[in-house]
Amino acid sequence: MSTVVDTHPDHDHDDHHDHKPTGIKRWLFTTNHKDIGTLYLLFSFLMFLVGGTMALVIRAELFQPGMQIVDPHFFNQMTTMHGLIMVFGAVMPAFTGLANWMIPMMIGAPDMALPRMNNWSFWILPFAFIILLSSMFMPGGGPAFGWTFYAPLSTTYSTDSTALFVFAIHIMGISSIMGAINVIVTIMNMRAPGMSYMKMPLFVWTWFITAFLLIAVMPVLAGVVTMVLTDKYFATSFFDAAGGGDPVLFQHLFWFFGHPEVYIMILPSFGIVSAIIPAFARKPLFGYASMVYATAAIAGLSFLVWAHHMFTTGMPVFASLFFMYMTMLIAVPTGVKIFNWVSTMWRGSMTFEAPMLFALAFVILFTIGGFSGIMLAITPVDYQYHDTYFVVAHFHYVLVSGAVFSIMAAAYYWLPKWSGVMFDEGLAKLHFWCSVISVNILFFPMHFVGLAGMPRRIPDYALQFADINAVVSVGAFLFGFSQLIFLAVVVKCCMKKGEPAPAKPWEGAEGLEWEVPSPAPYHTFDTPPQIK
Repeated sequence: MSTVVDTHPDHDHDDHHDHKPTGIKRWLFTTNHKDIGTLYLLFSFLMFLVGGTMALVIRAELFQPGMQIVDPHFFNQMTTMHGLIMVFGAVMPAFTGLANWMIPMMIGAPDMALPRMNNWSFWILPFAFIILLSSMFMPGGGPAFGWTFYAPLSTTYSTDSTALFVFAIHIMGISSIMGAINVIVTIMNMRAPGMSYMKMPLFVWTWFITAFLLIAVMPVLAGVVTMVLTDKYFATSFFDAAGGGDPVLFQHLFWFFGHPEVYIMILPSFGIVSAIIPAFARKPLFGYASMVYATAAIAGLSFLVWAHHMFTTGMPVFASLFFMYMTMLIAVPTGVKIFNWVSTMWRGSMTFEAPMLFALAFVILFTIGGFSGIMLAITPVDYQYHDTYFVVAHFHYVLVSGAVFSIMAAAYYWLPKWSGVMFDEGLAKLHFWCSVISVNILFFPMHFVGLAGMPRRIPDYALQFADINAVVSVGAFLFGFSQLIFLAVVVKCCMKKGEPAPAKPWEGAEGLEWEVPSPAPYHTFDTPPQIK
């Protein structure tokens, strides 16, 4: 659903200043939702390149068996930092940037509800990542315990860079909570007259539910990293069996945060795809209400599945069965969404511009990730898959060809609205085909080495995995360099090199309310409504 109420895309609603500051002051002190959205998106792309470079270091080392390029400790640092940067630095800020840009316009609000907090929630992020990256220059190197930082690796056996890591995670968490509060308050208090909850675009709905998830789970992450800090520096024994603690407690706490976090990174994708597919199918979205309820069901169930990451820790049979069935059950509302997207496209008048291509790739490749997720949900089978490259293949299909592809789809879909010019469609399609081919060369063969027993997070491997790893590494470099095409498209747009964008860049759902009847004043705002 792609309703955008703001009829003046070039008109910045800055109620906080009579005259708009220019240059660096504009970006440092801005309280304008569009400027802050742009900052989030630029920051996330920078982090995407940094985290991606670390992934290329990992794949370069794994190109051949044996140790060639980096030592094992640095390899472990790369896997840790790659995961942390991609999750907290690339995917989450990108979705927050999209929320900042689009939610006020979609609900007819002049800005986000808490604009100064909005500015603060962005500007603490770069400092968090400067702290995190600087930890790599400490004696003994940066964090090398995996992005999941399991105890005792992160407590007993870690270096002093752990303190910087914990501090950085706290700052990221504060930023996420502030962003989530802002989204909730904006949506609840600043909708245009006549826009009820069941008339909101699905992107707004998915972010509304995501924001509640963030507020629920970020304090859990804050708690567990604080316990790691006190175990390491203040002689507590939360996770130390010698002092009466339990290292498995760490896993329960971490995954109680970690599994809803996975859905935090995918629910906004569902909203984006639910906007794009109706626009390019020239049809109303099939089953609007069921999409809303399915999103809420996924969010609720995400709190009941965390221990499927822990089947090998030796939990009771009853607990294993409970988490197995809950994990399989969460596939049902996800399947409802996929069914609705396919039904929307059925007999639609479809065209295949870049946003639609990425949205279609999302639906197909995310479904592959979903199927491997169902395989991992089955307890006895998970004993074989656990900690192999099969798991790596699964979550990268969900997060790269899922979350990252949807972010690219959104960028192409709304870029004409943001920049005022049409992007280079030929370059965008080249980017799509390079990305979709290379991402499958990169991640699909990982299923096979995983099923054959290749363990993840290990810098060396047995000779029989050499050929497939060479193919995977080639795919990684192809995918990495393909993203430079995306950079070229965006830079070209920002330099205003392109055809001026029409009021409705895609001759479809942009600017129209497809799913539900609109209230009369809805399309007639010359200026944003004044919310009383």
